[in-house]
Amino acid sequence: MRILYHLPLSPYSRKVRLALGEKRIPFDLRSERIWERREAYLAMNPACTVPVLTEDNGLAIADSAAICEYLDEAYPEVTLIGRTLAERAEVRRLACWFDGKFSTEVTRLLVYERHLKSLMGRGNPDAAAIRAGYQNLKPHMEYLGWLAESRAWLAGPNLSLADLAAAAQLSVLDYIGDVDWSVNEAAREWYARVKSRPAFRPLLTDRVSGLTPPPHYADLDF
Repeated sequence: MRILYHLPLSPYSRKVRLALGEKRIPFDLRSERIWERREAYLAMNPACTVPVLTEDNGLAIADSAAICEYLDEAYPEVTLIGRTLAERAEVRRLACWFDGKFSTEVTRLLVYERHLKSLMGRGNPDAAAIRAGYQNLKPHMEYLGWLAESRAWLAGPNLSLADLAAAAQLSVLDYIGDVDWSVNEAAREWYARVKSRPAFRPLLTDRVSGLTPPPHYADLDF
């Protein structure tokens, strides 16, 4: 049984879920409360982060980037990392941008500080960090909109891991109502296209106890 250990508001978990969905790979989903540091989970991933993917043969793969690279090599019928060397380089660059820069400057400051920090017993929210997250979001949306206007998809002519990485980050922020979609119309239209894909539908049914998403969250037409 293929299992993906995840947290609903983890953008990295969501990215892998989208990759599995685009490749039409069946899997079971299990929530992992990483702050409890289960011994069995630590044995699979000493870093105690999500996601972790386990295969039927017992293989356990940690880290979303490693999982997505593995999936593209193990199940190449639908490629998400690009068809040419140039496209693959751009896909990896943008996936790294959203997994790293966007996450650090926006998602972590908003989602972690506002909702996860106290839940994980790591202190109170930092108001200055939250303000910085909101300030950082606008230039990131402008860059995403520029990419969406310049190309068919973010990294080029085909849907790729770059789109999934960006959509995963934004879907988490959208769930908590922190995205002002009026800031950039091109970014909004791109996100509407991504969230209309069948692979995205399971994310739109996610619900987190104590957090209700805005009405547009699951609306394919915004």
